[in-house]
Amino acid sequence: MTIRATIFTRAALIALVIALSGCTSIPVDQRVELDPWESMNRSIYKINVVFDNATTKPLSKGYKKIIPRPVRKGVTNFFRNLTTPRSVVNNFLQGKPVHGLSELGRFVLNSTLGIGGLIDVATASGMQEYSEDFGQTAAVWGIPDGPYVMLPLLGPQTLRDAVILPVDIIFDPLYQYDNSSVRDKLYFVRLIDLRYRLLVADKFLDDSQDRYVTTRESYLQNREYEVYDGDPPVDDDFFDEFLEEE
Repeated sequence: MTIRATIFTRAALIALVIALSGCTSIPVDQRVELDPWESMNRSIYKINVVFDNATTKPLSKGYKKIIPRPVRKGVTNFFRNLTTPRSVVNNFLQGKPVHGLSELGRFVLNSTLGIGGLIDVATASGMQEYSEDFGQTAAVWGIPDGPYVMLPLLGPQTLRDAVILPVDIIFDPLYQYDNSSVRDKLYFVRLIDLRYRLLVADKFLDDSQDRYVTTRESYLQNREYEVYDGDPPVDDDFFDEFLEEE
């Protein structure tokens, strides 16, 4: 099974467990350990939701309705391709030279034959994607997650990822682009593209008992999969308890 298939399979199973349990089966002491600033985080989350409902969410719905799907796919491919140089660097920093060279090959192929990344020629050619960022590298180097934090506008993070986020920003090709007028427009389009791709999660959140908890647990689970390249250590006790309850 490929890394991507493993991630999708495990993510689907976790989503099912969360949906069935209503995200309320996590012991109180463990929730406090993961989210000691929950009161503050909830306040920021509420502000983010208000901002999202007033701006990015309706804009992303309009984007989905007006822009043809092939064009939306090209936009997603373009911005995903821009993150590839960062993946190259982080794969090497994590001691994965084969993956780093593969990402470099993907970037060259997509940036040339893929018309600046609009077409994902690399994936169509069978080249595996190994996306990495500096937060994942910090985790591989042994830096712990730290508490869960909700950042204004930027959303959920671990403390480790929030602290190292400026490094990811510096390595963003858009950040290095001098023409601020074009750069800001591209930032805006990327934001709308990202929010459009998250629309599918809205119903899942709406159906949950607590949107904040669901967002937190989904984010932390997904982040763990990313850090462990889709093969995180399995918490046997959790699944044993869940199966016993069923």
